[in-house]
Amino acid sequence: MSSAKDQLAIEMVNVEKTFGQQRVLKGINLPVAKGETTVIVGGSGQGKSVILKHMLGLMKPSSGEVRVFGRDLARMKKQELYEVRKDYGVLFQNVALFDSMTVFDNVALPLRERTKKSQAEIARIVEEKLALMALEGAAGKYPAQISGGMQKRVGLARALALEPKIVFFDEPTTGLDVHKSNEIYRLFHATQQQLKYTAVIVSHDVPKIFKLADSVALMAGGEIQGCMSPEDFQRSDNPLIRQFVEVTMGPIYTNDKEEAVSRETV
Repeated sequence: MSSAKDQLAIEMVNVEKTFGQQRVLKGINLPVAKGETTVIVGGSGQGKSVILKHMLGLMKPSSGEVRVFGRDLARMKKQELYEVRKDYGVLFQNVALFDSMTVFDNVALPLRERTKKSQAEIARIVEEKLALMALEGAAGKYPAQISGGMQKRVGLARALALEPKIVFFDEPTTGLDVHKSNEIYRLFHATQQQLKYTAVIVSHDVPKIFKLADSVALMAGGEIQGCMSPEDFQRSDNPLIRQFVEVTMGPIYTNDKEEAVSRETV
């Protein structure tokens, strides 16, 4: 029988991070369940990106552990970390497409750099991922020739090229209007349902991102203020969570059960 630990893709355990005299992460404990979407929210400058960099192995904690599938990243040798990152996909805030490369070549890049697949096999995978993003006609275009929403979709296609087990999204809808943001969220949901990857999303777009989340964690004051379902998050008694919800979402709506009780007492 598998334990609760076996159900985690990532686990941050008592993670501290200091830069000089500044203590940015203050004993972070954060579980990320396999196959689910964990969303990290919080104000600017609270340390959300620092958490993401620790999960990616770009930073090492001052103390504590960041475990990926049970293994501590900080104890890994360079080659071991390289192998772990083969299971990662990343959609950056600014997409980070190469302007001098076509859409096809941008998506093919991780396949060419990290695998020994033939050109025919790479072409098949790229075409498959572009079709998944409804980008069949964009393969020969350059990033400057397509819209911001299409660039995000190219970035997601590239992030999924290696069939990663974990995909990281850093403010994925920055710069997009409401319509295009909703389109990107629908793609997130569809691709995760199809490919069954674990998702970690850092986002400020709280009301919309809640539709995707299995768990929501608030980063405030260098600490994680709870990691819970969107429903529990919106009704939390934690004053920092309540303040965040009220500022970002406005009044909290009662759920169906509460409404039923209200009707029965009228």
